[in-house]
Amino acid sequence: MIIVLALLGLAAVVGLWLIVVYNSLVQLKNQALNGWKQIDVQLKRRHDLIPNLVETVKGVMKFEQSTLTQVVEARNRAISAQGVADKAAKENALTGALRQLFALVENYPVLKSSENVAKLQEELSSTENRIGFARQFYNDIATQFNIAQQVFPTSLVAGAFGFKPAELFEITDASERELPKVDLNIK
Repeated sequence: MIIVLALLGLAAVVGLWLIVVYNSLVQLKNQALNGWKQIDVQLKRRHDLIPNLVETVKGVMKFEQSTLTQVVEARNRAISAQGVADKAAKENALTGALRQLFALVENYPVLKSSENVAKLQEELSSTENRIGFARQFYNDIATQFNIAQQVFPTSLVAGAFGFKPAELFEITDASERELPKVDLNIK
């Protein structure tokens, strides 16, 4: 009789442990999904601002139509991206196209002094910061989720219930890893 009670007690403890581990994995998975959705919200905001910027500068930048076309095409590719890696690569390309556009805006005094262009640039810059913070949050929570799946004995539960590791946002463009070159020589 004591053996049966001990086995039932052990089964109850193991059952409770399984429930706690499973629930913690579900919680981390949902937090990672929420982090991903927060990135999507900020990317949508950026995608919505770009057509306004392009329309605002289009008339003045008659000779720079190829840059405007690159921005619009990069935006369209970014909107259609699927998955973390694909979205990261296409959003990085869009960021590069926007940087090129902002560099060109500096060459046009009419645009540089335009209040609308300045507001749109500020909005896009603010959105870029929000995207960066959202990516950092997502990577942090996705890393916690991945670690929880890999440590023993939680890995047994994660494998048994089919949990998959979350993809992380990574720098895909090697040029973004390079250190900036700063020249402080006075000429």
